[in-house]
Amino acid sequence: MLVSAVTLGCALLLGQVEAPEVTGQEAPTGAPVEAPVDSNEAPASGPPATAEPWDFQMAVPGATSPQQPYEGQALCLALPPTPAVPSGAWRARCDEAKKECLVSPAQELDSQGHESDQPLQRVDWCLPLMLPQEKVREYRLVPAIAEAPPGWYRDERGRVLQYNFDLHRRVRVGGAWAPRWLRETDGVDERVRVDFGVDLEWPGDSDRLHRMTLLDTELYLGDAASYEATLLRYDFRSEHDAPLFRVTTFYGRPRRFDVYANLGFWMEVLHGEQVRRDDVHADFLSLAATQVTLDLWHSSDLVSYVRVRAGPSVERDRTNGFFTLVPAAALEGDFTLDRDGFHHVRFGAEAQKVLLAEHVEGRPLRPERLRLRASYEVIALAINDQPVSLTLDGRGTWRDDVANAPAGWEWSAQAGLRFSMWAPARRSAPATSPGKG
Repeated sequence: MLVSAVTLGCALLLGQVEAPEVTGQEAPTGAPVEAPVDSNEAPASGPPATAEPWDFQMAVPGATSPQQPYEGQALCLALPPTPAVPSGAWRARCDEAKKECLVSPAQELDSQGHESDQPLQRVDWCLPLMLPQEKVREYRLVPAIAEAPPGWYRDERGRVLQYNFDLHRRVRVGGAWAPRWLRETDGVDERVRVDFGVDLEWPGDSDRLHRMTLLDTELYLGDAASYEATLLRYDFRSEHDAPLFRVTTFYGRPRRFDVYANLGFWMEVLHGEQVRRDDVHADFLSLAATQVTLDLWHSSDLVSYVRVRAGPSVERDRTNGFFTLVPAAALEGDFTLDRDGFHHVRFGAEAQKVLLAEHVEGRPLRPERLRLRASYEVIALAINDQPVSLTLDGRGTWRDDVANAPAGWEWSAQAGLRFSMWAPARRSAPATSPGKG
């Protein structure tokens, strides 16, 4: 960023006119230099022979003004005070080829278009340069809106706001209305859900994407209060250039089809669940689960995907006091539907089989579970650049692992709000703001 600014500064400094050398006897060091005085000379009057380089009134930018580019180094300029910008503090980004500088006030403007005491936010520091007068006049100054980082927008008053959000990197807290219907008993449980967690995502080497969720917790309050929580969940996905195997067909022209195996890894540590049905309950704690994943499809940035995963877990039946082995298989998908990360769709179907369990009166020796889930989340607004989203969630569960409770389906339709803290701009956020650039 400094290279272009320093290059411009050097070019401008080299354009200064060198002062001619004065010949003759030099004055002794430290001695005062006396200039001849003409008592009959009248004092100079009228305007100077040459005007000052910034001797004009700079206009503030408007809604249709261009925006400064985010790349390059900003320059600090001191211009004559104006009613709108009395401090005379401006920022400029100059194009040496066009001999043009895009200039914006260094402070935010108020509703009347006058300079306020709030400095511009989310801008780089500016580099002060002494511009020679001869070079200054070669550049045309254009009122402009200051630069904004990728995923952010700045208006004509200099205020900045975020319009692009990564909901895979956030600290979230939410709540929802979450009634539950039990098909076998035709009962309805009136419940509300409180959820929170920390989502992390970071790219790795060799086209790999890592995700981690910490303290993923759902608390159900009201009828049949219960909870489901996971201490840590981690997975990674990858994209391989070399195909796993090649299929060639010879009907007509020979054709080759490459089949890729984009394998990954998924794990959970300490997943706890409390189940309540009527007057009975059961508590389960999965100590660790490890599974292999295979992407059936994923986007070029690996953020959206459809995949299958399968693997075992070691589970503690806390109600009956023994350990079990629970193999599982799942089909799931996660889609970010738009460039700015406002719309998200997730779905999943998972089947589990409980093995090595001891005999428990009132339930099968090898219980089974089937979970279905589909959800949609959309950002509705932002408070202090922290998004608030609307969540819609539908869930269905079939299980027969709760002793003395009838096996069958339970369904839940949930709707609520979620507040996301942190939530930076997506890594693929555009460098130019909407309607600018």
